[in-house]
Amino acid sequence: MGLLERARAWLGGALLVTCMAMLGATPASARHVLELDVARGPVQLLDWGDAWVDEGPQAKVERVASDPSIPWQPTHEGAIYRLDTHKALWVRFTVPPAPDHERWYLEVPYPSVNRVTLYTQDSAGEWQSQSAGDTLPVADWPVPYRHPLMPIQVSAEVPRKYLVKIENPHSFSAPLTFVSDSYLARSEQRTSLVLGMYFGLVALSVIVALLSAVSLQDTAYGWYAAVVGLMGLGQGAMTGVAGLHLWPNWPYWHDLSSMVLPVAAVAAMQGFVSSLVSLPERSRRLHWLLRAVSALGIVVIAVIVLSEPSYRFRIMVPYIVLGTSVGTAANIWAAWRGDRFAVGLLVGTIPVLIGAAFPLARLAGLIPVSFATMHGMQLGIALELPILLVILMLRSQHRRENRRRILKIDRVDPATGLINGFVFNERLVQMMARSVRLKYRSAVLLVDIANIEDVRRQYGRAAADELPLRVAGRLLSSAREIDSVARLSENRFGILLEGPLTAGEVAEAAPRVVARCLMPFKNRPIDWVAQARVAQALIPMDGTDPEDVLTRLEALLANVPADSKRAVFTLPRDPTPTAVSPGQAGVQGA
Repeated sequence: MGLLERARAWLGGALLVTCMAMLGATPASARHVLELDVARGPVQLLDWGDAWVDEGPQAKVERVASDPSIPWQPTHEGAIYRLDTHKALWVRFTVPPAPDHERWYLEVPYPSVNRVTLYTQDSAGEWQSQSAGDTLPVADWPVPYRHPLMPIQVSAEVPRKYLVKIENPHSFSAPLTFVSDSYLARSEQRTSLVLGMYFGLVALSVIVALLSAVSLQDTAYGWYAAVVGLMGLGQGAMTGVAGLHLWPNWPYWHDLSSMVLPVAAVAAMQGFVSSLVSLPERSRRLHWLLRAVSALGIVVIAVIVLSEPSYRFRIMVPYIVLGTSVGTAANIWAAWRGDRFAVGLLVGTIPVLIGAAFPLARLAGLIPVSFATMHGMQLGIALELPILLVILMLRSQHRRENRRRILKIDRVDPATGLINGFVFNERLVQMMARSVRLKYRSAVLLVDIANIEDVRRQYGRAAADELPLRVAGRLLSSAREIDSVARLSENRFGILLEGPLTAGEVAEAAPRVVARCLMPFKNRPIDWVAQARVAQALIPMDGTDPEDVLTRLEALLANVPADSKRAVFTLPRDPTPTAVSPGQAGVQGA
């Protein structure tokens, strides 16, 4: 009796352990049920289906459907299947009974997939197929769309079995998703809005750049237009927009474009970087290196066109990495050497470099298809375009300003921006002619900085060099629009006061200049000021010969003793110059 009880206890314990093991294993082996519910939006296959990679030669659908020796494995989210031109991915699934009041589609959100074929059995047991992919004309797809989208039949009474064959020259990782008519209409409206804004921005940038390249004769704008245009077309190919709208009947180019256009964009980027940071002037060797990388892109494109499809991405990815690395290194070198636009270019390209990492990783089979792999590059370009356009505009403004200064360097003092002595003499002749013809009073003033040596001894050479620049600003700000202020030498300025002037305005002119120069400068010592000496002549009373008037004014200033406290001097009416004290002229001696 004791033995029988022990046997029963052992058997009960074994059954209990077996039941617990079965219960514990049930959640691990359970699969999600495919429920096509309109309210749930897009429904992914997840692990409801089975997958098998056919190593080749590729099997017929009849054999795949009936061969029990095929090692099917459950599908799962984020799976990456390694394929090439000789392999094919087969997926089988069954659509359970579902409400049939709305049409459903099998969506493969991967525009660059070569071919997707959906098989279903008809009432006679024959397998019917429908195919889509970039090796087929988009116009011949069951539903012309940005990526494969194939109708499926849903029954409210019986389940339906399907087989999907996927052919791609490299890895495949896109999810298989079921979408309804209503969801497709809503999502397409949102997607069309976003893509329309993006491609509109690209088109606007290209047009503005081309017009600027022609009007400003700046090759950097031309390179910018080429880079942006090729990037936009490349994104159009990768998102399926170009295949749907630009080349729906060109399957060969549709298949190649997603590989060729990014390479062409990187090749054009080398010319843009070289032009923007002025590499031909900074480093001829680095400039020719970028040119060589750009020319290599043409060779890479030719190799991609002639290569077997499974090798194309292996050629494309290394070149893109090489081109972006060389371009970035050249940009960093220019920034290190002090180029004012290289830092902005580097900031603008960072979003594109980050965005490009996701599709490149997807091509290499490192990550599955996702929003980042499909649209990360677009976001990066959308951030880059306005940044680079602003940099180009600032560069153009800087170049125009430099060109303007170069053209006017024989008429303008480079340090102060004031007119020089040549222009001053021209305007003096014209002012004298007007004063004689119209019979009104004008004035000409020569202004010297008398204490420049004292400033140099007390505050140093830099302070002495800065003081005339400060005085130039003071004189220019106090002059009227019709007056002229010129820098005649390092420490001498000339002022033309256009008439008609009253006697009071003439008497106040020179003392006002002296007082203006004696005003302290902000953030400078109180005694760091310009002690000006002003020689003044009336036109035409003091003469109508410009050279004679200027010679007499210069002699008047030259004859002033170094320790003189007088500030304002006027030409006498007789041959002997007479000095007038600041008090007589309306201002105290400086």
